[in-house]
Amino acid sequence: MSANTAVSSKKKNSIVTSPKFRTFVLVFSLSAIVLYVLGILLGLASFTYHPATGRLEWGQTMPRRNEGPVMYWYGWILTAFIGASIMGFLATLIPETVTRRIPLALLWIIPLLTLPVFVNSLLPK
Repeated sequence: MSANTAVSSKKKNSIVTSPKFRTFVLVFSLSAIVLYVLGILLGLASFTYHPATGRLEWGQTMPRRNEGPVMYWYGWILTAFIGASIMGFLATLIPETVTRRIPLALLWIIPLLTLPVFVNSLLPK
């Protein structure tokens, strides 16, 4: 077997070119943004970080008196990551004929549709 044949067969069998990997990445990307927005809107942070005291609490908790602000962002990211990973894995179990019908344009449309939610979340309450 020549070196060119070995390299070309490696490229063909690469995970990046796999249809299941494509499906995972597509569904992960689409669901992560949706789950992140739902986390903001519904208070679904997996944990809350209190930077002044270095404390972590499970779930999205309110700030404690005289301890400064809390950070939910890390919890929202973890929630979105776990949920999107699960959804991406489940999508790889669906036949490729179905997953090929997911339009790639959604990778631009969904983030643009969620932009007003992000802007609104940054406004003072």
